[in-house]
Amino acid sequence: MAMASPSCSVRILTGVWRDRSGRFSRKVRRIPHCFSSSASTASSTEVSRISRISKNAGDAGEDSALASGRDVRGLRLKKVEEMRGLGIEPYAYSWNRTHKATQLQEKYADLPAGGVADSDEDRVSVAGRIFARRAFGKLAFLGIRDDSASIQLYCDKAKLESFTQLKSTVDIGDIVGATGTLKRTEKGELSVYVDNLVILTKSILPLPEKWHGLTDIEKRYRQRYLDMIMNPEVAGVFRARAKVVSVIRRFVEDLGFLEIETPILQGAAGGADARPFITHHNSLERDLFLRIATELHLKRMLVGGFERVYELGRIFRNEGISTRHNPEFTSIEIYQAYADYNDMMALAEELVTKCAEAIFGNAKLLYQGTDISLERPWKRASMQSLVQEATGIDFSAFGSDLSAAKSAALSALSPRKDESLQTVIANCATVGNVLNEVHSYFLRLRRFVNVMMSVAQVFEAVVEKTLIQPTFVTNHPVEVSPLAKAHRSFPGLVERFELYICGRELANAFSELTDPIEQRARFEAQIRAHNKQLEEAAAAARDRGESAVKQHKNDSYEVTLDEDFLTALEYGMPPTAGMGIGIDRLVMLLTDSPSIRDVIAFPVLKSQQ
Repeated sequence: MAMASPSCSVRILTGVWRDRSGRFSRKVRRIPHCFSSSASTASSTEVSRISRISKNAGDAGEDSALASGRDVRGLRLKKVEEMRGLGIEPYAYSWNRTHKATQLQEKYADLPAGGVADSDEDRVSVAGRIFARRAFGKLAFLGIRDDSASIQLYCDKAKLESFTQLKSTVDIGDIVGATGTLKRTEKGELSVYVDNLVILTKSILPLPEKWHGLTDIEKRYRQRYLDMIMNPEVAGVFRARAKVVSVIRRFVEDLGFLEIETPILQGAAGGADARPFITHHNSLERDLFLRIATELHLKRMLVGGFERVYELGRIFRNEGISTRHNPEFTSIEIYQAYADYNDMMALAEELVTKCAEAIFGNAKLLYQGTDISLERPWKRASMQSLVQEATGIDFSAFGSDLSAAKSAALSALSPRKDESLQTVIANCATVGNVLNEVHSYFLRLRRFVNVMMSVAQVFEAVVEKTLIQPTFVTNHPVEVSPLAKAHRSFPGLVERFELYICGRELANAFSELTDPIEQRARFEAQIRAHNKQLEEAAAAARDRGESAVKQHKNDSYEVTLDEDFLTALEYGMPPTAGMGIGIDRLVMLLTDSPSIRDVIAFPVLKSQQ
């Protein structure tokens, strides 16, 4: 969908800005290019708010208030009262719009400069928010923006009866409706030649001063509506997000997957190693958990006879906040009977590639200055081989020699001189934990560590950031994968992969564990490890002199067995492969967004003081 006139250098496709090369562009443009012929004038007008539609007393009063920092809201409220005193309702019930701005730009693309389209068939009705204005005696020009693009309103006192009245009431930020015919100015600007202009919604609060824009990051996230008004390209990110979600749903449903809605409130928080949010149900007189995964309920559906199921929805984890983590996030979990993790790799490649093609038209993109190719097949490498390649350490050679694994890990990471990391590795219980715990440390995750996990720790600290192009990291330690099936060829490992792009985990998949006895043993070992971690944390807190109340608030939460899930497994679940993909991180990649909060409309923030 074209966002600008043919002479413009930027186009918009499903809300995503792209340049001539087809790459996604994050360039901040205060005035859309479809208003480009007057962009410099309009921008300076809105910057200073000094150039008004007229120089009457009402306008001068608001300009003076803006300059002095006085109550602009009060002045606008007075305008509302004056309008109602004249029998004009400043908050309309509806407006019969015939065209959006983009439709007019496309329909009249061939109208020449100075040309007029004034037949009955050319009468149009538009609506949008005023973002710029200029005045030249008996002429006024308003730039309005709808959700597709922007267009100019050409207001001529000789044609617009309400011209004088509107001069004293219209402000930047107001939402207006206009009817008229089309003309293109001598400067080439397509305009609606207005014969009727109505204020549909009177804006009471002034928009931020345009020269500096809305630059307070915290305010942008907290008042997303204002962020989108001032920075229209932000809305393009959420249009892209909606398109990605739509593409994913169509893709998996075309493959025969059925979407199942699983409960958000659960009696046991399972399916992941994460701290849950806890709430209380008054009528049932019991605590409940907000789900930390959809896995265990979707697997119940497989036990019940479904063979391909998925859910795309919100997940809640009471953990840290970073550029990659938000306590409330969106994921899709997919489960397919009679498949293994190799099938999930093929599915992940096709799904992510289709999303990229929907946004860019091809499988190449630019993320934070780095060219990324999603062309298949993607690289596949085991965690241990990547760690060995980066550090020279072959963790498989240690067997169960924990001491040797710790020594090698500490030696490899010694340049970091991080005492906390050294303590974590020293406390690892198995080689697998040593590998994984370094990884977990750098992701700021709290996990219990053992020898095989030490490979995973080294992986996160040394290898993860180097995985720029799409890479499937396979064959993880069993200690950190309680829901995955043991590897059929490599003892101590499981059939699991994590997909990394630009150094970030994007997907996680298993050949799912279907043995109910082994699953119970894995869960019980996980609970023992969790409880041991709590005991060690409590002891450390006592050594620091912290109160038990503070320690409980900061670190303590209960992990319980989901007995009903184990019961379901005992009835038999077919061989299954499962995969989870983080929707927010995928959208970050496809919209060149550096923070997860850029792709979540209303991210979790600290309480405002």
